[in-house]
Amino acid sequence: MRKYVLFDHDGVLVDTELWYYRAGERALADIGFTQDKGRYLRDMPQGLATWAQARAAGVDERTIDRQRAVRDGYYQEYLRTEAIEIEGVVDTLAELSTHVRMAIVTTAKGADFDIIHEKRQIRRFMEFVLVREDYTLAKPHPEPYLTALERFGAGAAEALVVEDSARGLRSAVAAGVDCAIVHNDFTRAQDFSAARYRIDSLIELLDIIL
Repeated sequence: MRKYVLFDHDGVLVDTELWYYRAGERALADIGFTQDKGRYLRDMPQGLATWAQARAAGVDERTIDRQRAVRDGYYQEYLRTEAIEIEGVVDTLAELSTHVRMAIVTTAKGADFDIIHEKRQIRRFMEFVLVREDYTLAKPHPEPYLTALERFGAGAAEALVVEDSARGLRSAVAAGVDCAIVHNDFTRAQDFSAARYRIDSLIELLDIIL
C-alpha cells in the first residue's frame, strides 16, 4: 500500500490549463500576434509553449518580457473570475486523506497558487505545498519530487505521483516514483508510455491506493 501521494496541481486538482493558454494568447494578441493552438500544444512538453512562436516570428526579448508580465496579470484575472473546479476532487481527497499522507508539488508560482486557493478546500488535505519558488530546478528535473520525498522522510517506493503532463511524468520517473497520469484535454497527445497508471479522474486513485 502507498503511504504518500504527491499531486501535481494545474490540470490535476484545478482546471487551469485552458486559462493559462488564453492569458498567453491574449497577451500576444495585444502586440498583434496570433498564437497557433496546435503548435502551442506540441511545444508544451518542451516547456516552450507561449513564447516560442513569438520568438520564431522575430518578436524581441524585451517585448516578450513585457508581455510575460501582461500574461501573468491576465492569468490572475482568470483565476479570480473563471470556474476552474474539477468535479469530484474535494470528495476524493477527503477519502484519500484517511489512508495516505498527501502533498502538492507544482510549478505554479506562489502568488498564483494563493489566488486559486483563497476560497477552495483542497489545501486543507495537504501536509505541505511546494510551489515554483521552493526548489531550484523545475520539472522535468527530479528535484521537485525528490524535495517532497525528503520533506516526508519517505522512500520512492512508498509514494505515488499524480500528473497530467509528460514533463511531470519525466520528473517523477527520474525521482524513481511511480506515476499515475490523469486525463487532461490539453496534454492528452503527449507521451505517457512511462506511466505506471492511466486514469480518467482522481476517483480511480482509490482503487490504486487502497
